[in-house]
Amino acid sequence: MARSIYTDVLDAIQRLSHAGQSDVSSGDVVRATQSSPATVRRHLEALVAGGQLTRSGQARSSRYRLAVAVSPATAEAPSIGLSPVWSPASVELGHKLDLPLAARDPVTYRREFVEDYVPNESWLMPQELAESLYRDGRLREQQPAGTYARKVLEQLLIDLSWSSSRLEGNRYSLLATEELFRRGTAGSDADAVMLLNHKAAIEFLVDAVPLQGLSTALVRNLHAVLMQDLLVDTDSLGVIRKKVVNISDTVYVPTQVPTVLEEMLETILRKARLIKNPIEAAFFLWVNLAYLQPFEDGNKRTSRLAANIPLMLYNCSPLSFLDVDPHDYAQAMLGVYEFLDVSRAVDLFAWTYRRSMRKYVVVMESMGAPNPLRLQYREQLTEAMGLVVRDHKSMQAALTELRLTEDGAPGFQAMLVDELKKLEVFNCARYRLTMSATQAWIEAGRQY
Repeated sequence: MARSIYTDVLDAIQRLSHAGQSDVSSGDVVRATQSSPATVRRHLEALVAGGQLTRSGQARSSRYRLAVAVSPATAEAPSIGLSPVWSPASVELGHKLDLPLAARDPVTYRREFVEDYVPNESWLMPQELAESLYRDGRLREQQPAGTYARKVLEQLLIDLSWSSSRLEGNRYSLLATEELFRRGTAGSDADAVMLLNHKAAIEFLVDAVPLQGLSTALVRNLHAVLMQDLLVDTDSLGVIRKKVVNISDTVYVPTQVPTVLEEMLETILRKARLIKNPIEAAFFLWVNLAYLQPFEDGNKRTSRLAANIPLMLYNCSPLSFLDVDPHDYAQAMLGVYEFLDVSRAVDLFAWTYRRSMRKYVVVMESMGAPNPLRLQYREQLTEAMGLVVRDHKSMQAALTELRLTEDGAPGFQAMLVDELKKLEVFNCARYRLTMSATQAWIEAGRQY
């Protein structure tokens, strides 16, 4: 019923607009649709939030105007705008979350949210939406796990590190982040440490996910890398928390029992491994890791990066949370925390994932056709780079050790020289090189 009223509201405004009434009131729409004033106001808010209507005036003086020409038939599948199009359920949830904290009932963790979920039978995200996003976001040709993420790694490092850190209140601009990654050192700046930790964590995932899959050790290491030098107690890195955690601006109180935290983390990861649709698996991880709060701090950023693990395994476009508004993100999380309602989280996830897909399709297209020589000797090139940069061997010694002399591998030496010349701390992860080792090699004069 709600979906048909949503369409009827938009249809009514279009009819009134075509009749010469460009600005309409909620009362005009009530009379045109024969719906209740509360229902009409709720759907008007959803259309304004989705960018399909503009609003002028306040309260009873509010007037609505079509922002763009929109067909009611496609009102529920809009193109990607500058903000998510909130469904009626999301708008209703927003009203609940707008109430003062004193008017909302305190709640704690409910384990049945995970325990009642049956992989491939239950769906947190509408199944049709998850399948559509998977079709649109996957790499078409068969490639080893992690290929997509590695191909767009340089752009992903900047996008995801900056977007995720920004949601934590980080003050660096996108340009300042790029400069920081070129420089590679943080000094005593906590915001810089946060960004560099994100970069290191993404590099860790790109290397580790194809080998380890979605394991408990991998997720706990992910937290340790993300929070290095940001937690006072280093013993808490990657460790299930034993301290009380309180979340501001919510009535949700996470469980404080370490055995429950450990048990539920294992359950979340076990069920996520069984989910066949990587979009649903990514959404499941994102929502549930944040809801559980298994670590002392850094749970939301861990959940954002962990959501990329299934996407890497299935060679789908990475999820970098591009352009997400911090308030929208907070509301999506609070809906889960307080009401176990994922409606706003679904809308936000689908919107930002589509933006990510469009971004990385362009990045892939800009690369052109892959170099056949690079594809043939991809692993050997990585090994040769490591021998020169990390192990300080001469290029000729590396070529001899790998049996890649010019006679046996024509063109390989020229390719290796070219890559050594272009190697920097901000692009070294693709060769499984650490930033510190790369920086030391550069400062020593790029000897090869």
